[in-house]
Amino acid sequence: MEEPQRRIRAHCTASTVTVYQAYSPEIGTPAVHQGRFPAGWKRDRMTWIKPSFLWMMYRCGWGTKAGQETVLAVEIARDGFEWALRHACLSSYVRGVHPDRATWQRRLKRAPTRVQWDPERDLHLRPLPYRSLQLGLSGEAARRYADEWTVSISDVTPLAHEIHAHVGSGDLAAATRLLPQERPYPAGDELTAHLRS
Repeated sequence: MEEPQRRIRAHCTASTVTVYQAYSPEIGTPAVHQGRFPAGWKRDRMTWIKPSFLWMMYRCGWGTKAGQETVLAVEIARDGFEWALRHACLSSYVRGVHPDRATWQRRLKRAPTRVQWDPERDLHLRPLPYRSLQLGLSGEAARRYADEWTVSISDVTPLAHEIHAHVGSGDLAAATRLLPQERPYPAGDELTAHLRS
Protein backbone atom coordinates (compact mmCIF):
# COMPACT_ATOMS: atom_id res chain seq x y z
CA MET A 1 0.00 0.00 0.00
CA GLU A 2 1.35 3.41 -0.96
CA GLU A 3 2.19 5.82 1.85
CA PRO A 4 0.16 9.03 1.94
CA GLN A 5 2.17 12.21 1.42
CA ARG A 6 1.65 13.31 5.03
CA ARG A 7 1.00 10.98 7.91
CA ILE A 8 1.77 10.89 11.61
CA ARG A 9 3.70 7.71 12.33
CA ALA A 10 4.56 6.94 15.94
CA HIS A 11 5.28 4.28 18.50
CA CYS A 12 2.27 4.47 20.80
CA THR A 13 0.23 2.61 23.38
CA ALA A 14 -3.41 3.08 24.33
CA SER A 15 -2.43 6.05 26.51
CA THR A 16 0.99 7.30 25.36
CA VAL A 17 2.98 8.43 22.32
CA THR A 18 6.78 8.27 22.09
CA VAL A 19 8.58 11.30 20.68
CA TYR A 20 12.30 11.92 20.28
CA GLN A 21 14.63 14.75 21.13
CA ALA A 22 18.41 15.07 21.42
CA TYR A 23 20.28 17.17 23.95
CA SER A 24 23.69 17.71 25.46
CA PRO A 25 24.48 15.34 28.36
CA GLU A 26 24.01 18.28 30.75
CA ILE A 27 20.29 18.23 29.95
CA GLY A 28 19.77 14.65 28.76
CA THR A 29 21.41 12.78 31.65
CA PRO A 30 19.46 14.42 34.49
CA ALA A 31 16.26 14.18 32.43
CA VAL A 32 16.70 10.40 32.24
CA HIS A 33 17.60 10.04 35.93
CA GLN A 34 14.70 12.21 37.13
CA GLY A 35 12.16 11.13 34.53
CA ARG A 36 11.46 14.84 34.05
CA PHE A 37 13.21 17.71 32.33
CA PRO A 38 15.58 19.44 34.76
CA ALA A 39 15.48 23.09 35.82
CA GLY A 40 18.09 23.89 33.15
CA TRP A 41 15.61 22.93 30.43
CA LYS A 42 14.18 26.20 29.13
CA ARG A 43 10.40 26.10 29.40
CA ASP A 44 10.10 29.51 27.73
CA ARG A 45 11.76 28.40 24.46
CA MET A 46 10.36 26.61 21.45
CA THR A 47 11.14 22.89 21.59
CA TRP A 48 10.61 20.45 18.70
CA ILE A 49 9.44 16.89 19.22
CA LYS A 50 9.59 14.19 16.57
CA PRO A 51 7.58 10.94 16.57
CA SER A 52 9.89 9.57 13.83
CA PHE A 53 13.01 7.86 15.19
CA LEU A 54 14.83 8.00 11.85
CA TRP A 55 14.02 11.68 11.35
CA MET A 56 15.58 12.28 14.78
CA MET A 57 18.63 10.29 13.69
CA TYR A 58 18.91 12.51 10.62
CA ARG A 59 18.65 15.62 12.79
CA CYS A 60 21.19 14.56 15.42
CA GLY A 61 23.53 12.49 13.22
CA TRP A 62 22.87 9.30 15.20
CA GLY A 63 23.71 11.20 18.40
CA THR A 64 27.06 12.52 17.19
CA LYS A 65 26.31 16.21 16.62
CA ALA A 66 27.56 18.69 19.22
CA GLY A 67 24.87 19.43 21.78
CA GLN A 68 22.80 16.45 20.60
CA GLU A 69 24.84 13.57 21.98
CA THR A 70 22.07 12.24 24.25
CA VAL A 71 19.06 10.94 22.33
CA LEU A 72 15.91 10.78 24.41
CA ALA A 73 12.71 8.80 23.88
CA VAL A 74 10.06 10.81 25.70
CA GLU A 75 6.82 8.98 26.37
CA ILE A 76 4.00 11.51 26.63
CA ALA A 77 0.28 11.27 27.30
CA ARG A 78 -1.78 10.84 24.16
CA ASP A 79 -4.28 13.42 25.32
CA GLY A 80 -1.43 15.93 25.58
CA PHE A 81 -0.16 15.04 22.11
CA GLU A 82 -3.66 15.47 20.71
CA TRP A 83 -4.09 18.79 22.53
CA ALA A 84 -0.89 19.93 20.80
CA LEU A 85 -2.24 18.87 17.40
CA ARG A 86 -5.59 20.59 17.95
CA HIS A 87 -3.88 23.85 18.94
CA ALA A 88 -1.25 23.77 16.19
CA CYS A 89 -0.73 25.98 13.16
CA LEU A 90 1.34 25.08 10.11
CA SER A 91 4.77 26.70 10.33
CA SER A 92 4.48 28.04 6.77
CA TYR A 93 1.68 29.63 4.77
CA VAL A 94 -0.28 27.29 2.49
CA ARG A 95 -2.71 28.68 -0.06
CA GLY A 96 -6.06 26.93 0.28
CA VAL A 97 -5.46 25.90 3.91
CA HIS A 98 -5.32 29.49 5.18
CA PRO A 99 -7.65 32.21 3.86
CA ASP A 100 -4.68 34.54 3.32
CA ARG A 101 -1.13 35.15 4.53
CA ALA A 102 -2.18 37.72 7.16
CA THR A 103 -4.67 35.30 8.73
CA TRP A 104 -1.99 32.58 8.85
CA GLN A 105 0.49 34.98 10.49
CA ARG A 106 -2.05 35.89 13.19
CA ARG A 107 -2.83 32.22 13.84
CA LEU A 108 0.86 31.32 13.97
CA LYS A 109 1.56 34.10 16.46
CA ARG A 110 -1.24 32.90 18.77
CA ALA A 111 -0.70 29.15 18.41
CA PRO A 112 1.18 27.40 21.24
CA THR A 113 2.20 24.65 18.79
CA ARG A 114 3.30 24.54 15.18
CA VAL A 115 3.65 21.75 12.66
CA GLN A 116 6.23 21.06 9.96
CA TRP A 117 6.00 18.14 7.58
CA ASP A 118 9.54 16.99 6.80
CA PRO A 119 10.69 14.18 4.49
CA GLU A 120 10.78 10.86 6.31
CA ARG A 121 14.20 9.16 6.21
CA ASP A 122 15.47 5.69 5.40
CA LEU A 123 18.23 3.86 7.28
CA HIS A 124 20.86 5.75 5.29
CA LEU A 125 19.05 8.97 6.34
CA ARG A 126 18.14 9.72 2.74
CA PRO A 127 14.81 11.51 2.18
CA LEU A 128 11.79 9.39 1.31
CA PRO A 129 8.95 10.64 -0.95
CA TYR A 130 6.56 11.08 1.98
CA ARG A 131 6.64 13.25 5.06
CA SER A 132 6.52 12.92 8.82
CA LEU A 133 5.43 15.24 11.56
CA GLN A 134 7.61 17.62 13.52
CA LEU A 135 5.78 19.41 16.32
CA GLY A 136 7.09 22.66 17.80
CA LEU A 137 5.95 23.51 21.32
CA SER A 138 6.14 26.97 22.86
CA GLY A 139 4.68 28.83 25.81
CA GLU A 140 1.84 26.89 27.42
CA ALA A 141 2.52 23.82 25.26
CA ALA A 142 6.21 23.61 26.25
CA ARG A 143 5.32 23.92 29.93
CA ARG A 144 2.59 21.28 29.66
CA TYR A 145 4.96 18.96 27.79
CA ALA A 146 7.64 19.20 30.46
CA ASP A 147 5.47 19.29 33.56
CA GLU A 148 2.21 17.47 32.74
CA TRP A 149 2.40 15.29 29.64
CA THR A 150 5.73 13.52 30.21
CA VAL A 151 5.24 9.97 31.46
CA SER A 152 8.83 8.71 31.13
CA ILE A 153 12.17 9.64 29.57
CA SER A 154 14.61 7.00 28.31
CA ASP A 155 18.12 7.30 26.93
CA VAL A 156 18.11 5.63 23.50
CA THR A 157 21.61 6.79 22.54
CA PRO A 158 23.03 3.23 22.78
CA LEU A 159 20.22 2.02 20.51
CA ALA A 160 20.99 4.79 18.01
CA HIS A 161 24.68 3.83 17.99
CA GLU A 162 23.89 0.12 17.61
CA ILE A 163 21.55 0.69 14.67
CA HIS A 164 24.06 3.05 13.08
CA ALA A 165 26.80 0.41 13.43
CA HIS A 166 24.64 -2.17 11.65
CA VAL A 167 23.91 0.33 8.86
CA GLY A 168 27.63 1.06 8.57
CA SER A 169 28.46 -2.63 8.24
CA GLY A 170 25.72 -3.13 5.65
CA ASP A 171 23.48 -5.29 7.84
CA LEU A 172 20.23 -3.44 7.15
CA ALA A 173 18.12 -6.40 8.29
CA ALA A 174 19.66 -6.25 11.78
CA ALA A 175 19.26 -2.47 11.82
CA THR A 176 15.60 -2.74 10.82
CA ARG A 177 14.87 -5.29 13.56
CA LEU A 178 16.06 -2.81 16.19
CA LEU A 179 13.99 0.14 14.98
CA PRO A 180 11.09 1.26 17.19
CA GLN A 181 7.81 0.02 15.71
CA GLU A 182 6.09 3.12 14.36
CA ARG A 183 2.58 2.79 13.00
CA PRO A 184 0.11 5.26 11.55
CA TYR A 185 -1.29 7.32 14.40
CA PRO A 186 -5.10 7.16 14.54
CA ALA A 187 -5.64 10.89 14.17
CA GLY A 188 -9.04 11.80 12.80
CA ASP A 189 -9.92 14.82 10.68
CA GLU A 190 -10.77 16.88 13.74
CA LEU A 191 -7.10 16.64 14.78
CA THR A 192 -5.34 17.11 11.46
CA ALA A 193 -7.62 18.77 8.88
CA HIS A 194 -6.09 22.20 9.63
CA LEU A 195 -2.55 20.77 9.32
CA ARG A 196 -2.59 19.50 5.74
CA SER A 197 -0.33 21.28 3.33
